[in-house]
Amino acid sequence: MVRSRSVGNATNRTTLFSVQRHEHLLTELRRSGAVRVSDLARDLGVSELTIRRDIAALAARNLVHRVHGGATLPAATRPLPPRATRPATFTIGMVVPSLDFYWPPIVAGARAAGAALGVNVQLRGSSYDPEEDRRQIARLVDAGQVQGLLLAPCLDGEDADRMIGWITRLPVPTILVERQPRRWTAAPRQVEWVRSDHSLGLEIAVNHLYDQGHRRIGLVLSGGSPTSAYLLRGWHRACADLGIPDDAVNPRHTVGLGLTALIVHSDPQAIAVAQACAEQGIRVPDDLAIVSYDDEVAHLASPPLTAIRPSKNHVGRTAVELMVSRLIDGDRRPVQGVLVAPELVVRQSSLARRVRA
Repeated sequence: MVRSRSVGNATNRTTLFSVQRHEHLLTELRRSGAVRVSDLARDLGVSELTIRRDIAALAARNLVHRVHGGATLPAATRPLPPRATRPATFTIGMVVPSLDFYWPPIVAGARAAGAALGVNVQLRGSSYDPEEDRRQIARLVDAGQVQGLLLAPCLDGEDADRMIGWITRLPVPTILVERQPRRWTAAPRQVEWVRSDHSLGLEIAVNHLYDQGHRRIGLVLSGGSPTSAYLLRGWHRACADLGIPDDAVNPRHTVGLGLTALIVHSDPQAIAVAQACAEQGIRVPDDLAIVSYDDEVAHLASPPLTAIRPSKNHVGRTAVELMVSRLIDGDRRPVQGVLVAPELVVRQSSLARRVRA
């Protein structure tokens, strides 16, 4: 009998912890409209598998809507504005180049805004290939079910202007997400856009390291990333403003150049740099401070990496809200381009001794 009560108590404790996690998850959803598995696992001190099971259990009860990497509230559970002010129901197509790294929070933010506004978001995954982008976009348009499009096409190389020209001729309004046309075009319809201000994010990183006492800073960029051009622009601007050298871009080593800090895009590459430092006896941050750009998994490094975090969820939300405004107001509303500022998340990898003491 004693053993039976012990097992029963253990079961009750497990159930109680599960209930508490569910309550925390729903509270966060009501507060922000979307949650990420990784954030909840870190906040609650449990595995990501546990959080995914919690989300699956709540989804089975129609309390949440599962998305890649997290969850949003289903539209039926979100408060709607009064009928007199409620917008018409729209369906918006969304084409992103990946359903993995970087994009899930943007998708989650778009779905959260759609749920709040009574808008259906039809998601399509593409790739970093212009022809595949065109195929996915054309399928959404040809189906005749979407009134607007949120797009993140490949805009690299000579095909960029042709892609923008093709997008301006689509029969529905479009908004670029984490993309921006390189120049104004004499098209009947200008393309709107919402993106993270990566140049500003890089400036924030440089200024943070400067405040920690660093005067020889290096920048490591990801090859082929559309973000790299913006980061490089912010790098040169920040270094010029602070009067420090800007020549250490993609350095092959740090010792000979006298570098004391690195900004690395993105998290996996920054973690690899930190691991290489450990193998060579270079102490982070005492010998070399590191700031990562992205903050997807920067907290998992040893030591945890300071990072610039683009507000991806807000980018997705803003894109949907901008599209709904366009669909309601039509050409009465001016064409808009929106920059969303990233934030600095300070962790151990960049703090000077005087700050850590």
